[in-house]
Amino acid sequence: MHCPFCRNADTRVVDSRVSDDGLAIRRRRQCPECGRRFSTTETASLNVIKRNGVLEPFSREKVMSGVRKACQGRPVTDSDLALLAQRVEEAIRATGASQVEANDIGLAILAPLRELDEVAYLRFASVYQSFDSLDDFEEAITLLRVERPVGAPRPAEHD
Repeated sequence: MHCPFCRNADTRVVDSRVSDDGLAIRRRRQCPECGRRFSTTETASLNVIKRNGVLEPFSREKVMSGVRKACQGRPVTDSDLALLAQRVEEAIRATGASQVEANDIGLAILAPLRELDEVAYLRFASVYQSFDSLDDFEEAITLLRVERPVGAPRPAEHD
């Protein structure tokens, strides 16, 4: 790592700490040439392969903004969305892949969104899975009813 102050090609790690829920390492470094200290953050890269083939870094913020549209008017907070985005990123990283297709991110969003809010789930699924008719909605609603345990509260009903 080059020193950002004197451009010396060699620096020494003084301290390392885990940050960002264990997804990054913060390193405190010192330059033996000029003696100045600076911090770096090290993360494992995760890139998204978009439908047009372009690569871009994974972004929790993009997950949140995409899901936020489906949650408009629903009892879902920004902290709920942040937790959902974190769960999606953890699920994607758990695959061990350094590149993931945008479609796989959408699939990873569906399960935690369903747990968060069933109406938002239906909205997101209807766009993501290209519902073409009322039959598609009815089928999705039937699956929701069948898969929810009897007597279990709906996700939006929890206190």
